[in-house]
Amino acid sequence: MPATTPLVALSTASVYPESTAHAFAWAASLGYDAVEVMVGIDALSQQVDAVQKLSEHHQVPICAVHAPCLLFTQRVWGTDPWGKLERSAEMAQAVGADVVVVHPPFRWQKDYAAGFVEGIASLEGRTGIAFAVENMYPWRASSRRGMEMYLPGMDPSDEAYANATIDLSHAAIARADVVEMAQRLGDRLRHVHLTDGTGSAKDEHLVPGRGVMGAAGFLNHLAGTGFSGHVVLEINTRRCADRAEREADLVESLEFARAHLGVGTP
Repeated sequence: MPATTPLVALSTASVYPESTAHAFAWAASLGYDAVEVMVGIDALSQQVDAVQKLSEHHQVPICAVHAPCLLFTQRVWGTDPWGKLERSAEMAQAVGADVVVVHPPFRWQKDYAAGFVEGIASLEGRTGIAFAVENMYPWRASSRRGMEMYLPGMDPSDEAYANATIDLSHAAIARADVVEMAQRLGDRLRHVHLTDGTGSAKDEHLVPGRGVMGAAGFLNHLAGTGFSGHVVLEINTRRCADRAEREADLVESLEFARAHLGVGTP
């Protein structure tokens, strides 16, 4: 990793149900360093030219592209999972992003999963883009252990990926210690989804500091190890009563990240 200060970025998912265009406007007005584009059902998020123009208009760089690998984006950019990753890399190259965030395959995607670790390495070698595989979680209906729904597994530190993403909300569901996961990954930790959770069965994506994940201590750990990747706020603001409440959550999240990383406001 380059020896630079971590970027504190905003995921376009953080302003849903507002659009990708709104996310760039929020990032610019509030002073985020960059944006992570979640490729999803918003048509704008799927268009390289549109995303590039938003970045240029608001003068906010794009640090990462999140591939469309969620359940509700299974038909975005076709149904071939490798094709989705190829297109994600093409978008990243076009807009100047150096990371593609990707989830491990679902259990029922057996052919995709069979060569996933090797396929990711091949993509990185061919494209020059870091495919940062994200930690996931067991599916459960209550506080019980739940079912492992991802192959080859939900913890990227267990596999030979060159790059990984830690998401604190996912770790909350899995009841995983994010500092220990970061230690296992070492310099393979390239990307962070900063958020929080209470340990419930829901993927909560709380404002950092409002859950039980020790987000402040985790950021302190990253700062102490010289982490220089991306710290992306990926929070859930869909229940905000109005734009003022959404703005307050986005501001609180940004200030939390910078305070505990020891990063000053540009």
